[in-house]
Order: sequence, then C-alpha cells, then structure tokens
Amino acid sequence: MKKKYPDNIVFNEESGKFDANTKHYPTTVGSQSFEPIIVDKSDTIKADKYFNSRLTELKKEYESLVNEYNDSKLVYESEYTFQPIVGETYHLYERDDETLFLSIITPNEWNKKHKGSYLLLNNGVWEKL
Repeated sequence: MKKKYPDNIVFNEESGKFDANTKHYPTTVGSQSFEPIIVDKSDTIKADKYFNSRLTELKKEYESLVNEYNDSKLVYESEYTFQPIVGETYHLYERDDETLFLSIITPNEWNKKHKGSYLLLNNGVWEKL
C-alpha cells in the first residue's frame, strides 16, 4: 500500500520524489501569489504602424528610383554627337520619325517637339528638370 502524504506536500508518484521546487507554479500556502500575466499587445499596433509607414517610404523610394532609371535610359538611348558635360542642362527632342535626340538648344529657341530638359549629374545619372 502506498504511503499517503498530506495535501500540502508535493510528491510525484511517478518519479517517487518531492518536486515542489521544480514546479512553475506555487505549491504551498506561503508561496508568492500566482496571478496570470496580462499581456499588453498595444505595442503591436505601434509596430504595425511603423512597418506600414516604412513600407510606404520604400515604395516611394522604389518608384523614384525606377523613374530616375527610366529618365537616364531615355537620354542614353537618344542620339547625340557630342560629349555631355557634367552639371550642364540638355534638352531632349523628338523628330518627325519619332526618334529622340539630345541638344543644347533651349525649347524657346526653335520649334521642335520638346520631351524634357535633363541635367547630367557627376554619377552619370540624368536628372529630369
């Protein structure tokens, strides 16, 4: 017959040991009070707002980069017979046969279809003005 221990004694019958000190909850009347932890999930709202705003910023930056790339590509694929100088403004025009060419002549000096004015930056990127 098994020995019966009082209710306030923690005895593990499977292991045959007193294991009150290994429990993750209070086992005696003198133990600290045991209350469930209240988890505050309001920080998830802050984190969600942060990530959404960061995502919006990255989308805008990506769109800006794509536009910058397309502008530079457009100018580099156009025709020009001179070496562009960094820091100078050039103007992109369209011929009647829809080919593009780059010129130093401003739009108000002649009557050609003006596609845009561009500034050559020192990193080789064309910035649309």
